[in-house]
Amino acid sequence: MPTEFDYIIIGAGSAGCVLANRLSEDPDARVLLIEAGPRDLHPFIHMPAGLSKLVNKKGVNWDYDTAPEPQLDNRTLWWPRGRVLGGSSSINAMCYIRGVPGDYDDWAAAGASGWDWNGVLPYFRRSERNSRGDDALHGSMGPLYVSDLRYTNPLSSVFIEAGQQAGFARNTDFNGPQQQGFGFYQVTQKNGARCSSAVAYLDPARERRNLHVVTGALVTRISIEGGRATGVVYSSGGRSYHQRAVREVLLSGGAINSPQLLMLSGIGPADELRKHDIEVLHDAPQVGRNLQDHLDVCTLQHSTQRVTYDRASDVRVAFDYYLRGHSGPGSSNLAEAGGFVRSALAPDDRADIQLHFVPAMLDDHGRHRLAGDGYTAHACFLRPRSRGHIGLASASAGDKVRIQANYLSDPEGFDLKMMLECAKLSRTLFAQKAFDPYRGAPIFPARSDLSDAELIEFVRAKAESVYHPVGTCRMGDDESAVVDSQLRVRGVQGLRVIDASVMPSLIGGNTNAPTIMIAERASDLIRGR
Repeated sequence: MPTEFDYIIIGAGSAGCVLANRLSEDPDARVLLIEAGPRDLHPFIHMPAGLSKLVNKKGVNWDYDTAPEPQLDNRTLWWPRGRVLGGSSSINAMCYIRGVPGDYDDWAAAGASGWDWNGVLPYFRRSERNSRGDDALHGSMGPLYVSDLRYTNPLSSVFIEAGQQAGFARNTDFNGPQQQGFGFYQVTQKNGARCSSAVAYLDPARERRNLHVVTGALVTRISIEGGRATGVVYSSGGRSYHQRAVREVLLSGGAINSPQLLMLSGIGPADELRKHDIEVLHDAPQVGRNLQDHLDVCTLQHSTQRVTYDRASDVRVAFDYYLRGHSGPGSSNLAEAGGFVRSALAPDDRADIQLHFVPAMLDDHGRHRLAGDGYTAHACFLRPRSRGHIGLASASAGDKVRIQANYLSDPEGFDLKMMLECAKLSRTLFAQKAFDPYRGAPIFPARSDLSDAELIEFVRAKAESVYHPVGTCRMGDDESAVVDSQLRVRGVQGLRVIDASVMPSLIGGNTNAPTIMIAERASDLIRGR
C-alpha cells in the first residue's frame, strides 16, 4: 500500500463511506479509508430483523456507557455505536428521517452559513434512491435506497389507528410536506436487506484502484506539523503505522470518537489535555462540548394475543427471510410505525415528540428479555435544552472516553416537563379503542393510574438514549466553534471533521440521514464544487 495519499478518512461509518465514494470518483485522487472495526460480514447486519441480535454482538459495537447521570437516579446509560464498516448505519433500526426545514434554518441562524434548508435539500435528494420515485423533496437516483417496509406486524397498524383515534393525522411520508402525524417509517433497505452507508456508497467504489480500505485499524493520533495535519498514526495487528496525507485529513469518527481523537492529537481544551500530559497544539475549549442526545422513555404493555415478535424463532425467521427472497418478518426493522406530535408546550409549529412503536417488549435496549407477549412505545423529546460533554479518560486511544450526557440538566427543567409529556402521550395511545383486543396488564410503568410525580419517578428510573448523540465538534462562523461552515478545524490547516459531531443542534428526528447529507455536501466543499 502507498505510504502517501491525497485524502485520509478516519472512520468508515455513515459519513466516512460517503466521502470515500465521492472523493475517489476523481481517478487522480488517492484515498485511504481507515476503520477500527471489521468488515460488515455478519449476516445479522444485512437481515433487518437481525438488529435485535446485534445488541449483544460486541465485535461490531463500541459498547459505550455514560458516566452516572445525576438526574436519572445516577444510572449509567448504554450508548451503542457502530464499530464496523458502515458504522452505526450497520446496526441501527434503519428509519429514514430528515427533520424539518426549520431545523436547518436554525443551524444557519446559529452561524452555520450555507446549511439552511435550501442549502441541504439538494444533498438529501442526491443521496436518496426512493422506491416511490422522484419529486421536489425526494430523489430516485442516489446510492442510498429508501423503501417502504416489505412486512409489518398487525400491531403496527393498530398503533397508527390508535394515533388517529387520539386525534392525530395519518401521515404516509414523514419526510414530505408535513412531518406531523402517525404512519409507517420508510427505511434504508435495498430489496428487503439493510442498505447501510457501506452497502450504498462503499461497495460500489471498492474496485477503484485509487481507493484503499483498511479495517481493524485504530487511529491513535493525527500528525500535525507546523500547524497543518500531515497524516495519521494507526495501530493494527500489534504494529504501528504512519500514513501521510498530501491534501487533507478527514475525521469521521462520530460524536464520541471525533472529539476524542482531536484531543489525543493536541486539539482541545488546554486544561483537559495537560491533565493527561498531552502537548497542546491548539487550545480549542469547545471540543467535546455541546453534547446533545434524544432521551427516550419506553412504555410497555402485555398483549393478550400472540401476534408480537417476542416468541419468534430466530432460525425460522432467518430461514423464511432467505427462502422467500428477503421478505417476511426478517425484513422488518422492528420499529415499523411511529409518529410526530406537537405538544402543548411546543414553542413553534414543529413537532417536539417522536414515537417509535415496536410490536415486542423492549426493555433495556432489548438486552433484558421478558416473558410472554407485549408491545412497546418509544417516546422522545426532539429538541432538548440540556448539554453534556465528552472528556478523556487517558491519553490512550484504546481507552473509552468519559461521557457525561447531563440529561434533564437544563436550568428551567423544561426537558423533564417534556419527558413527562412523552410518558403521558404513550399511555394515552395505549388506552385507545384500537388496542382493546390486545391490551393486557401494564408492564412499565406497572400501573396505569400514576400521578405526574410518579410518572416523573418512572422517567428517572427507566429513560434511556435513543442513539442520537451530536454536537461535540460544533460548526459555526464564530471563533469558539470547533469547525467553520466548511467543516475545517479552526487553528489547524488540512483537517476537517465530517460527521454528526458538527451539528450545532439536534434535528427533529433520527440522525442517520442528516449525517449522510453532511458528508455529501462536504465532498463538494472539499472538491471546490
